[in-house]
Amino acid sequence: MVVAAPPKASPITAYAEAVTRGEIVTGRLVRLACERHLRDLQTADERGLWFDDEAAEHTLRFFGFLRHSKGEWAGEPFKLEPWQQFIIGVLFGWKRADGTRRFRTAFVEVARKNGKSTISAGVGLYLAFADDEPGAEVYVAACKRDQAKIVWGEARRMVQQSPALKRRVTVFVGNLHIAGTASKFEPLGADSDSMDGLNVHGNIIDELHAHKTRTMWDVLQTATGSRRQPLTFVITTAGYDRHSICWEQHDYGIKVLEGIIEDDTFFSYIAALDEGDDWKDRSVWVKANPNLGVSVKVESIEQDCAKAEQVPGEQNAFRRLRLDEWTEQASRWIDMEVYDKGSVPVDPDALLGHSCFAGLDLASVRDVTAFILWFADDEGGVDVLPFFWIPDEGMRQRSERDRVPYDVWVREGYMEVTEGNITDYDVIRERIKGLGDQYNIREIAYDRWGATQLVTQLTEDGATCVPMGQGFASLSAPTKELEKLLLAGKFRHGGHPVLRWMFSNVAIQQDSAGNMKPAKDKSFEKIDGVMATVMACGRAMVAPAEEETSGVFFV
Repeated sequence: MVVAAPPKASPITAYAEAVTRGEIVTGRLVRLACERHLRDLQTADERGLWFDDEAAEHTLRFFGFLRHSKGEWAGEPFKLEPWQQFIIGVLFGWKRADGTRRFRTAFVEVARKNGKSTISAGVGLYLAFADDEPGAEVYVAACKRDQAKIVWGEARRMVQQSPALKRRVTVFVGNLHIAGTASKFEPLGADSDSMDGLNVHGNIIDELHAHKTRTMWDVLQTATGSRRQPLTFVITTAGYDRHSICWEQHDYGIKVLEGIIEDDTFFSYIAALDEGDDWKDRSVWVKANPNLGVSVKVESIEQDCAKAEQVPGEQNAFRRLRLDEWTEQASRWIDMEVYDKGSVPVDPDALLGHSCFAGLDLASVRDVTAFILWFADDEGGVDVLPFFWIPDEGMRQRSERDRVPYDVWVREGYMEVTEGNITDYDVIRERIKGLGDQYNIREIAYDRWGATQLVTQLTEDGATCVPMGQGFASLSAPTKELEKLLLAGKFRHGGHPVLRWMFSNVAIQQDSAGNMKPAKDKSFEKIDGVMATVMACGRAMVAPAEEETSGVFFV
């Protein structure tokens, strides 16, 4: 009897499983990307998604037709490493119910010398000439057209050295095309004469961190509207500007991986060191350099590291370019794995009548207002109940423009919306009065800025409102106390998604004396709920012991 050979394991899934088992050393974010793929294989059909092994294999085979054009492998077939197979296979294998591709944006961040230009050129060639898209328009986009020609030039050389492609693709100056399908692949720079009239099937964006504005990004994104399954493929090294389009996509990608934002169209693979890793430790370099020992030479990194150790001015460049660390800005305060220790359910009914403190953070009249109730227990732990409001018009604009799911949070009851285009403080006032009838709110701490009207009304209602400065003197002690509670898993928040999103945005500012506070101006996104939490913590730390109360609205 002939025994059939077992089916060949998918290299995509095999890589993901090896990473999650710890057999391949990666950073936390790559592990999350692998866990996402494996989880989706089990559950994504519920969302109308499925993995097409044949489509993934077709794309991987295409790369086998390509040849290297430079260095020691010049002329040799392009062999995808396991991490590259994972990226390509996941991107082109996952489908929607209608058979079109699931992912529309891919954000890939790795340190330099890991073959970014080569893989970008291959993706561009596939989208232009092997993706079954009539009249495909694919562009390599960069700040300047000369920069875009680096990746495009790699693609041109691949065509010229691949017999299969050379027979089909015509090479012009600044243009690769197949006349019979009206498909083309071209370099495009922000300095081009015009970017009007584009009908983009594929965007290849190399080194997004170099883009000083988001103009080209926005133009290219809006130019994909008439395509069935457009793809924007970003591959970049870390930058340093936390107000750039690159940081926006980097931060968004992390939130998708961490489950803070659900976006089935966004793929993220970020190869970087983890928080707490020592940049001088050779054993962690592979986290940012998945091609270590292949295109990345260990000796080269060792030489750069030695120089960075001796010359402090070289350190940021080494850590950013060779280890993919975002530099020259405050880093995120709390790792979300630490924050999630407190995701145990918090029962609002069990807290009825209990003593608590509140923090109130009023943002602009068109954005989020946060109100946090802080309940301390007898064992050194804390439960919080968060409440958020946003005006209807602000919710719509932010949901559409910034892809922050305010509309989902409102629909699911995690935020409350007020009618109109500015915050209705009367609605907030009545809601806080209602909470005061349910809970023993001893004090409400608030930021003096912009709170005069509402605080005056709440005081008239019987509330004890205490102004709280926003400098180190007022915020350092409660910030450190909150950090201690978070690290000990004693800050229980019930996994409230809005509060979790805001904690994921926080950057911490420190002074020369070691004082610390959340920094609104350095945090990438909203942290109103965090500020309200810190203020509530601050009042709980300094308030005198509670006296007997009657349990009426405000004490």
